[in-house]
Amino acid sequence: MDTKRVVVTGMGVVCPIGLNRDEFWTNLIAGKSGIGRITCFDTTNYAVKVAGEVKNFDPAEHMDPKMAQRTRRGVHLAVPAAKEAIAQAKLDITQEQPERVGIVSSNMLEHKFIAEGWGLLKGGRRADPLFFTKASPSVVSLQLGLLLKARGPNTSVNSLCASGTDAIGTALNFIRLGYADVMIVAASDASLDEMTVSALSVLGALTKEPDPEKACRPFDLNRNGFVYGEGCGVLVLETLEHARKRDIPILGEVAGAGWIFDAYDATAPNSETEALAMQSALRNAGVTPDEVDFINAHGTSTKLNDVSETRAIKTVFGERAYKIPISASKSMFGHMITAGGAVESIGALLTLKHGIIPPTIHYETPDPECDLDYVPNVARKADVNICLKDSFGLGGQNCCIVLKKFKEA
Repeated sequence: MDTKRVVVTGMGVVCPIGLNRDEFWTNLIAGKSGIGRITCFDTTNYAVKVAGEVKNFDPAEHMDPKMAQRTRRGVHLAVPAAKEAIAQAKLDITQEQPERVGIVSSNMLEHKFIAEGWGLLKGGRRADPLFFTKASPSVVSLQLGLLLKARGPNTSVNSLCASGTDAIGTALNFIRLGYADVMIVAASDASLDEMTVSALSVLGALTKEPDPEKACRPFDLNRNGFVYGEGCGVLVLETLEHARKRDIPILGEVAGAGWIFDAYDATAPNSETEALAMQSALRNAGVTPDEVDFINAHGTSTKLNDVSETRAIKTVFGERAYKIPISASKSMFGHMITAGGAVESIGALLTLKHGIIPPTIHYETPDPECDLDYVPNVARKADVNICLKDSFGLGGQNCCIVLKKFKEA
């Protein structure tokens, strides 16, 4: 495989702590929480009361009304994030070979919409003629491809909680393999609904803590489950050569990616294979463990996951694990499932650019099994050059990537 350098030239965000990139970054380093009481449905009969919702968002401000009517919330969140990323990258597809500009997305099915479709059918009414295009897992890639007229590789990935990071790694490989000069990564999730919350509550994965200020506390001794979130992150990736030809500012570099499947359990994590995913990403990037100076954690705030990730970090980094700052951004906006890895990677790239590590908020009581430096509660200034981004999917689909501060040599 050609290890041509792949850089990031545009980023866009819509999430619980920001409706755009600048708002997101300001709130991220301020440690501002976007987690609150659920408002999108009545929680009276549900044990779970809190989530990370995107509020004050009107799709009509960002897209054609007809498109808004014919698509679902996952696309609604993706369109403004994509527009923001493309504007920052100054990407004009009319000036490109459209077949050399591709899209890879990750998106969760919106179960409530599917249930509503069944209700219509059972009630003797005809199905929505656009049901398939609205409900398809590929809908974000499809709609953005139509909107942008990008004719290059157009695909979608879903590895549950690892999806957003997986999409970045997949785009990296499309470029390295020569299928595209530019890849737009769009990871969106709007699956926050009664069905999803109820199922994960029964599984025991979600916190039943009603206080938003105590609900999501990664690596804290008293954590008791993750908080569901929604949002979208979009990144523009391109070859360094292509970015130089366009004379565009470079925001960072995607240096490598690694994938590993646990083959262990349908829900429980495995620290040994998580460590292998980290090591695979480092090898692919040509980076040694000694060179990593920041870890953007998966950090879900569940009893098993946080211990497993901590053990995996110790396996990879040994005693040096205690010296590497680790940040769990989900403490501020919850777990966006298929979008989380992309949004968190944008935060990591902004950390590389600005030299500020976001905090892990709501951290109060140390856990003896989670005894590393999680940058508790307050952001920290630091010269960060290389970041390892962890993402571990429910069921064992793991993907990690290595992000670098851009340097010419």
